[in-house]
Amino acid sequence: MSIMKKPVILVMILTVASLLSSCNKTENNSKESNTDAVATTDVQKDDSHSKGQADVIDEVSDPNILQITVGSKDHSTLVAAVQAAEIEHIIVNAGPLTVFAPINSAFDALPAGTVETLLKPENKAKLVDILSRHAVAGSYNIKQLKKEAKKGRKVYTATLDYLEVTAEGDDIFIGGAKVLGEVKASNGWVVVVDKVILPKE
Repeated sequence: MSIMKKPVILVMILTVASLLSSCNKTENNSKESNTDAVATTDVQKDDSHSKGQADVIDEVSDPNILQITVGSKDHSTLVAAVQAAEIEHIIVNAGPLTVFAPINSAFDALPAGTVETLLKPENKAKLVDILSRHAVAGSYNIKQLKKEAKKGRKVYTATLDYLEVTAEGDDIFIGGAKVLGEVKASNGWVVVVDKVILPKE
């Protein structure tokens, strides 16, 4: 599959949830904390919306979470959802951040028409909420998730609620989604999962 500390970072981690609901605030913070990078790298502008630090093209540094998912053929639906929600700048923040990334077949398994409906502009808020449920402040690779499962702990998401971490033999599940793999990113981890983690009814 072709996917995927500084004390100051703690402040950013604690404000992940508010960043997801405040695009302008995050954009400003990203630009301020990455002034040198912006000054020395080329920037591409999107005609539809500004993606903040996600606009910066950096072919020297290790790939971040956004770049890893964009480069994965198994995550094209997730990338389309992130772009429709206009939250690219969130998942390129310095982190550390963990994104539980559903593969394309996870979206295909949703009821017919669900993805198409969510991608419509009028449903942006709902899409942002669903995607935010897949983002967790901190580094949670498979090894760490196994520790959390063993201790019976949950992880705190950007939607201000919790996802249960469980183990069944060698398999790890997060919010009911099976973990399929992991990829280290420059700003955290991409943890590949087989289901879309939806809000509880």
